[in-house]
Amino acid sequence: MSVAAGPESLPDYLPARMLNEFVYCPRLFFYEHVEAVFVHNRETVEGTIIHARVDGGNGKLAAAEELAPDDVIHARSVTLSSDRVGLIAKMDLIEVADGTVTPVDYKRGKPFVKADGTLDVWDTDRVQMTAQAIVLRDNGYSCSEAVLYYSATKQRVRIEIDDAAVEWAIEKLRAARETAAAGVIPPPLVDSPKCPKCSLVGICLPDETRAIWTASHEAKQAQRTMFGELNIIEAPLADELQEREVRQLLPARDDLRPLYLNTQGLRVGKSGYLLKVQEKDRVVEEVRINEVCQVSLFGNIQITTQAVQALCEMEVPIAYFSMGGWFYGLTQGLGVRNVSLRRHQFRLADSPTFCLRIARSLVAGKIRNQRTLLQRNHVEPPASAIGQMKWAIEEAERAESIPELLGIEGNAARIYFANFPGMIKADDEPWSESQGKPVLSFDFTVRNRRPPRDPVNAMLSLAYSVLAKDLTIVCQAVGFDPFIGCYHQPRYGRAPLALDLMEPFRPLIADSAVLTAINTKMVQPSDFVQAGQSVAMTPGGRKAFFRAYEQRMDTLVTHPIFGYRVNYRRMLEIQARLLARVVTGELNTYPVFTTR
Repeated sequence: MSVAAGPESLPDYLPARMLNEFVYCPRLFFYEHVEAVFVHNRETVEGTIIHARVDGGNGKLAAAEELAPDDVIHARSVTLSSDRVGLIAKMDLIEVADGTVTPVDYKRGKPFVKADGTLDVWDTDRVQMTAQAIVLRDNGYSCSEAVLYYSATKQRVRIEIDDAAVEWAIEKLRAARETAAAGVIPPPLVDSPKCPKCSLVGICLPDETRAIWTASHEAKQAQRTMFGELNIIEAPLADELQEREVRQLLPARDDLRPLYLNTQGLRVGKSGYLLKVQEKDRVVEEVRINEVCQVSLFGNIQITTQAVQALCEMEVPIAYFSMGGWFYGLTQGLGVRNVSLRRHQFRLADSPTFCLRIARSLVAGKIRNQRTLLQRNHVEPPASAIGQMKWAIEEAERAESIPELLGIEGNAARIYFANFPGMIKADDEPWSESQGKPVLSFDFTVRNRRPPRDPVNAMLSLAYSVLAKDLTIVCQAVGFDPFIGCYHQPRYGRAPLALDLMEPFRPLIADSAVLTAINTKMVQPSDFVQAGQSVAMTPGGRKAFFRAYEQRMDTLVTHPIFGYRVNYRRMLEIQARLLARVVTGELNTYPVFTTR
């Protein structure tokens, strides 16, 4: 995915292809033209393959005055522009015969079939071909018709370029320019059949955005009726959205997988489209770059410049950790270059009201998920602890300042970790009186860090570090600056916004992965080493824990508001994009993810 600057730096010429996108969906046009966001899916890849032949043309076409009446020419991949209307078009094929030029465009789909059975073209294709005809005419060529070749049915459909078609295309051009200049993204389509095949549906989230907006708007209207005008809506949306059907338009899982490397002394190189992982002179693993979503390097692991360049080109981030699991930072490509979201983010970061509003939701969601985890996994959760955490949720939702919220969160964490041992169900390694009790075990009494002083705390610290890395990557992919948050204040060496988004997911992902690793014996006390008061995991222990963590990330979970199932890795992205909607003003309520 690539992104360019905002509407203030839009090019003077509008590509004819963007008119196609505008007629298809103004919101898609805004993403692709204004924010320059583009993502491939099956349809776009198939279209690229179909265009491979025509895109290989030399782009040469004789000037209009040089054409003879009897010339027969086929010119491929021709680019022309019109200064008069501000259009530019790259045409797949230009056919010249009898002094007339005819643009031909290749499409992957099928033509439109009228009620009487005759073939026609779709409006999106009509406006694109009319724009090409306008450009050709403004360059002195005679053009009275255009041709669409539909690959799915191998049919050519001709359309006439008359005055009515030109006037309609110019009107669409004017509307597209006004939409771009306004700098405000158009609303998503309503239950449109166009959305499932759109490559940007995972970024647009059309049904999700409309459902939240409609529910929060209705809630606001109800509160106005009862209490007068209210500027901020704090009420949960789950009840309002339960009866609204939200289509699952994005895949439940991403096919790409993270690559973890934590064996000291490894070297990562590149050969073609493969990452080669070597130990000394022996290749221990080969991984296709296009099958990896991120690369995490722990400790003393070298990576070549060629591998870094290839990963940056493919927008695959490289995360660096200390040998003990401290997250240092990222290397990645240019990523999201649109600054519009970040400008909104910086402005709202200075708004105490906005920051408190988001922080309340995040902390309340975290405590709610901690309470749920205790109820699900504790042998016998104390009623007093469950009651105190319920009270903490209510207090967090009406906290009047960030310091007060920090106190509420800290008190809830104390109660939660005091009862954390009740969720650890693995038996320690057997020991005899003669051998003595092992130095390390999964006994847990209190949360500690920097350094962690027991195996459970060592795993919790590693889990939080890896989760912070994942959310830092998500923040940058969405377009946020991860170092400007709402709840966590800026501090050297950490990403406050990633930590903000992480709060509700700490118990659901990190803590759950730790409990799974212990309770299923994926990790044993022998997978830890102690130096002084500090306890750290061995490379083999980290490998086992990463397996538990990725299993948790790949677990399908039902979204409490939208009702469909996606895995946790996808859920992180959905939640970050919903927060972006709130920051840009498209939504006025952030629906924190909680489970029941």
